[in-house]
Amino acid sequence: MHAHLTPQDVTTMFLALAALLGGAKLAGELVRKLDQPAVLGEIMAGIALGPTVLGSLAPGVYRTVFPDTGALSIVMDAVATIGVVLFLLTAGIEVDLTNVFRQGRSALLVSSFGVLFPFALGFAAAGLFPQFLGAEPGSDRLIFASFLGTALSISALPVIAKILMDLNLLRSDVGTVVLSSAMFDDLVGWILFSLVLALMNTGSHSLGSIKHTIVLTLLFVILVLTLGRWFVDKAIPQIQAHATWPGGVLGFIFTLTLASAAYTEYAGIHAVFGAFIMGIAIGESRHLRERTREHIHEVVTNVFAPLFFASIGLRTNFAANFSLGVTATVLAVACLGKVLGAGWGARLGGMDRRTSLAVGMGMNARGAMEIILGLLALQYGLIRERMFVALVVMALVTSLVSGPAIYYLLQRRRVFNLRDTLSNKLFRQNLSARTKLEALRELCDLAASSVGNSGERFFWKVQGRELIVGSGLQNGVAVPHARVNGLEKPLVAVGMSEEGIDFDTRDGQAARIVILILTGDTQSQVDLLADVEHLFSLQETVDQALNSRSFVEFMAAVNAPVK
Repeated sequence: MHAHLTPQDVTTMFLALAALLGGAKLAGELVRKLDQPAVLGEIMAGIALGPTVLGSLAPGVYRTVFPDTGALSIVMDAVATIGVVLFLLTAGIEVDLTNVFRQGRSALLVSSFGVLFPFALGFAAAGLFPQFLGAEPGSDRLIFASFLGTALSISALPVIAKILMDLNLLRSDVGTVVLSSAMFDDLVGWILFSLVLALMNTGSHSLGSIKHTIVLTLLFVILVLTLGRWFVDKAIPQIQAHATWPGGVLGFIFTLTLASAAYTEYAGIHAVFGAFIMGIAIGESRHLRERTREHIHEVVTNVFAPLFFASIGLRTNFAANFSLGVTATVLAVACLGKVLGAGWGARLGGMDRRTSLAVGMGMNARGAMEIILGLLALQYGLIRERMFVALVVMALVTSLVSGPAIYYLLQRRRVFNLRDTLSNKLFRQNLSARTKLEALRELCDLAASSVGNSGERFFWKVQGRELIVGSGLQNGVAVPHARVNGLEKPLVAVGMSEEGIDFDTRDGQAARIVILILTGDTQSQVDLLADVEHLFSLQETVDQALNSRSFVEFMAAVNAPVK
């Protein structure tokens, strides 16, 4: 006879899911009002509904709605697993390997040092004090040290992207280096963690099984990121042409994700790794529409991810298992390793001391990724509850402090603004250019002539930046930019286009105002980019600028207060 859920089980299941999802979304929206990551509120909702709060105040109600044994416990675990697998799909889609490689030396140094330093410190701390840090009695010290080093190496790509976006740094040198480095760290970190899981699942002395798992994993990564990328890129336009949209593409993407998750689970590592790697391959397709990405993101982040993060609060009693010593140690080791490592890498990459420290603070945001690793380690019996609680607290604290720290380091002393850098000599009322490259060359020649420099040199710098991240904003405004060594003060050249030029703007409008920004340092670039986004955030300002017939009238538009 087949086992099945009773009507009472089904009722309880839906009640539990409704409580988790409703509580997570409510708490997530509340913390967003405070400009904090939604994951903070989602986890707090789970803690309130879990053994920490509800289990202490009303243990009978808690055991009825969230039983820890039986069929309902398995169902809830399955829902949480699907949620984390789909969340890793969205994280993988955000990883743009092409941009990582284009960043070159700076991103390579930041990402490499940002992995090596925290891994080394975490490995050393866990190797020296395994019992204090919460290793399970009798667990392999090498595996535990490898896990902690890996856990402290990974950054939280979604949280970092949100912080940079909120601070208007996403398109700056700092933003692109941090984002690209975080992508690389995520990829390396998950590969390292897959090896740790292989050791855990096969045993540290079963070399044959470990080799088998490693071979299957590496084969999967290589095939998916080569042939898999090619297949996805060819298949998506065919599906979009012959199937309903977006249903056809979404079905295709989720099918590949679930199949990849099944394969990596079979290979001896967790299903989330398969979803993450497949997400990278899917996100690399040039045919994947932005609206399709948004559909995936909306479904996952508003339904599946909140259910997963809220379920974390059901795993343990956070109050009973909180250890100030363990939490403080993990937090100190994590921050020291990541900030020093990534910051030193940025310094070697040519950034000034203040900017390098800001890069380190940006990379220090851990968020969801750290929590997922901790939960998997807890499920596999590698760590105890107090270490899991310490990892969750560390992930939340680092996510909370990264944004204010970057703001303090980069935006506290704003000394450059667009009004003070504009010049009549660098203003062109009617651009002759009809394409983006022509516009870049025309404005670079104009800027170079004012300082006796090479327009070709400026052009190649700006074009290189365009390949890394597009400069189209919205409301028909584009802001190409680059950092040029040797410039004593910022150069800002403005060009107007009656017909508009395709700069791949956020809202699809052709760019009719092109503002070229060239700086010799990162700080002034950050200031000017933020000022442009602020000044041209309203359509009224854009319209007044477009209606100007002289530099004086353009300056009047720029000087108009933004509401």
